Amino acid sequence: MDTQRLILFFIFSFSLLLLWDAWEKESRPKQARVAPVAQSPLGVPAPAKPAVAPGGPAPTATPGGQAVPALAPAQAKGQTVRVRTDLIAAEIDTLGGTLKRLELLRHKETEDAAKNFVLLGEARRYEAQSGLAGDLGANHRTLWTVQPGERSLADGQDALEVRLTIQANGLSVARIYTFRRDSYLIDVALEVRNESAGAVAPFAYFQLTHDGEQGKGVSSVADTFGAQSFFGFAVYTDAKKFQKIQLADVEKGKADYVKQAKDGWIGFIQHYFVSAWLPAGQQEREYAVERRVDPVAPERSLYSGRVIVPIPAIAPGSAARVSVPLYAGPQEQRRLKAAASGLDLAVDYGWLTIIAWPLFWVLELFYGWSGNWGVAIILLTVLIKVVFFPLSAASYKSMAKMKLITPRLTKIREMYAHDRNKTNQAMMELYKAEKINPLGGCFPILVQIPVFIALYWVLLAAIELRHAPFVLWIQDLSALDPYYVLPILMTVTMVIQTRLNPVPPDPVQAQVMKYMPFVFSVFFFFFPAGLVLYWLVNNILSILQQWQIQRMFDRDKPAHAKR
Repeated sequence: MDTQRLILFFIFSFSLLLLWDAWEKESRPKQARVAPVAQSPLGVPAPAKPAVAPGGPAPTATPGGQAVPALAPAQAKGQTVRVRTDLIAAEIDTLGGTLKRLELLRHKETEDAAKNFVLLGEARRYEAQSGLAGDLGANHRTLWTVQPGERSLADGQDALEVRLTIQANGLSVARIYTFRRDSYLIDVALEVRNESAGAVAPFAYFQLTHDGEQGKGVSSVADTFGAQSFFGFAVYTDAKKFQKIQLADVEKGKADYVKQAKDGWIGFIQHYFVSAWLPAGQQEREYAVERRVDPVAPERSLYSGRVIVPIPAIAPGSAARVSVPLYAGPQEQRRLKAAASGLDLAVDYGWLTIIAWPLFWVLELFYGWSGNWGVAIILLTVLIKVVFFPLSAASYKSMAKMKLITPRLTKIREMYAHDRNKTNQAMMELYKAEKINPLGGCFPILVQIPVFIALYWVLLAAIELRHAPFVLWIQDLSALDPYYVLPILMTVTMVIQTRLNPVPPDPVQAQVMKYMPFVFSVFFFFFPAGLVLYWLVNNILSILQQWQIQRMFDRDKPAHAKR
């Protein structure tokens, strides 16, 4: 197989991979809705041991062995508490004390840049819930009372608290939300005071609930054309590291992840954004992800992922507190790394993450110098080209040599048109005489492919490029070029590159290579502008390098012509 065929093989393979992934995403059958397992309306299992000591309030257990929380009256209606900081606008419903809506003020909707992106919200039944496990009456189904206080972060103010309280079963419980300036971390604390006659040892749960549907406009252009990023729950522990939990596996009851640990976090991941509960310290905790029926719409399913943590035993008249931060925001690596160990793995770089990380680090460094992500992409492309210059030069030298002997290869094929063995033998003798390795241009290409794929995922997964402007008409590097200028220029560069390459002796292969730039360039009309910009700059640099090497070999053309 010569160089042209190898290049052709990789082009077709890459194209088929993208098309197959896109077709599978559109045509795969939806999972059938199976009857949910009987469980409590809360969806939180009771502790293995009694949570209440003798003399305290006794939980009531269902036949299934789960404690059922007291439901709010059907006519109960909560009050919406609206909170605003410099980064987020949140809504807390006093019915359940649940974080029902979270709007990101510095990120826009995918399809409507005039609106802010809503991460948590009613559209997806996506919310953050917390409370006491069992039938203690302080959960996300009961009615809480909001205490007076500030609702907007004032100038010069670093944090504000929203406190909700409830009295139930001899316990006085307060849920405190703490919002901070320049942060997507929300501290959620439960303070429990025991006003009963006996000691209690309750368990606290913190969970995320989602309907499992991505919805229109949630994913980027890259997702719709085959580069689908992970969507679902994830658990991280120091022992097992990052574990993705596919919703399809949860549906089938086959989800495999760490159930108990002394560290780690649980979160819900989608393209560009993540929400995660981040318990601190070395403390026993239990993770659970399950499918359950939606109490609002019984025909629909919900997926819940939670962490359950114990609260130390509380003597009568005493109090205890447990706090678990919630990160709910963009997948900005600097914020994720600062929030919790392993949270930066939520950024989905595919199977070449080990190469993608340093590439993004360099890209971010160039952005710090230039202040423009488009310029940073150009600088990174130049750097990669410089690093691989020796390999690329070897590839282009091999192509240049092949181009010089192409007329002689064509003549050999004509001479032995009906004898393939003699054709191959004569070609190998010519390669040997000219000291040409017909595969000499292949190895450099193979070495660079992992880097190209890793950079491809970096440009698709980096939220920093989402709605990031470049120049003039390109105001979003993560979206399509609105006027298709970059894809057209990309097509032109591919045509030029093809003409610089040696013409294959095989007429059929020559025709395929002639039209391949136009066929392959169609894909770039559906790729984000940032990715097309990278390939365009890479092609321009490759053309300049190949042209210069071709000039060097053209000077030696008379010497070769003597043979």
